[in-house]
Amino acid sequence: VQLVESGGGLVQAGASLRLSCKSYGRTFGDYAMAWFRQAPGKQREFVVSINWSGDDTYYADSVKGRFTCSRDNAKDTVYLQLTKMIPEDTGVYYCASERYPPTYRTLDLEQQYAHWGQGTQVTVSS
Repeated sequence: VQLVESGGGLVQAGASLRLSCKSYGRTFGDYAMAWFRQAPGKQREFVVSINWSGDDTYYADSVKGRFTCSRDNAKDTVYLQLTKMIPEDTGVYYCASERYPPTYRTLDLEQQYAHWGQGTQVTVSS
């Protein structure tokens, strides 16, 4: 399984970005997906999880109301729309794919994910 993120960049506070993560090598639509992020000098943290069908999402409190996660199973791609961005959103954003076997629900723990992308850098200036 290979996950390839794109869409990161440098933006000003208040701006928006859209991250994409395309999956290769497994039946994408069977598995939950998630986004995590890692700020400089900090541990990686959970951002959002989306279930196999896309009709259930679970957000970290820090991004609730500002970020929106969606998926297109026909394109094997999960998206993260970031809006009203703040400097604290700065970090490397990773997408992750659920460990086998699929559970068909949202998951917020790193150990529940077996496959990770290489990450995409997001920097928010004040």
